[in-house]
Amino acid sequence: MICFSSQNHYLFMQEAIAEAKKAFTEDEIPVGALLVKNNTIILKEHNRSRQLANPLAHCEKLLIDKILTSEPGFLYDYTLYVTLEPCLMCAGMIILSKIGTVVYGAKDPKAGVVGSLYNVLNDKSFNHHPVVIGGILEQECAFLLEEFFHKKRTL
Repeated sequence: MICFSSQNHYLFMQEAIAEAKKAFTEDEIPVGALLVKNNTIILKEHNRSRQLANPLAHCEKLLIDKILTSEPGFLYDYTLYVTLEPCLMCAGMIILSKIGTVVYGAKDPKAGVVGSLYNVLNDKSFNHHPVVIGGILEQECAFLLEEFFHKKRTL
């Protein structure tokens, strides 16, 4: 576990970017995430869809699945940091697990539902509305994705 003395979104997002870089080197879409509680990183993860042959193996889902095996219940006291705006599946998991805060880096104009296509986390039809902070180290997060897909197109 890594502990910071005060909550610093930039430091935590740098850790999420480090996870995204691991995904990049493993030929996975470079998205990284971490769960933080009391200014301490509890879990880190990156996308593993190809490794696990599972299109649902998004880093957010992997983190939520892991934490709920060791700490069942709701996650009000947790902050999820993720380098890319969550998709509908991950946003649904955020709502159902009741994560308290979501901090993301780059917007996802094709599948993001925390502001780009829609804002499901702000939909009053649901009973949980986490605090959402977007755009933290957005350029660095977006660059990794751009580089990854540019590399794929030129192969």
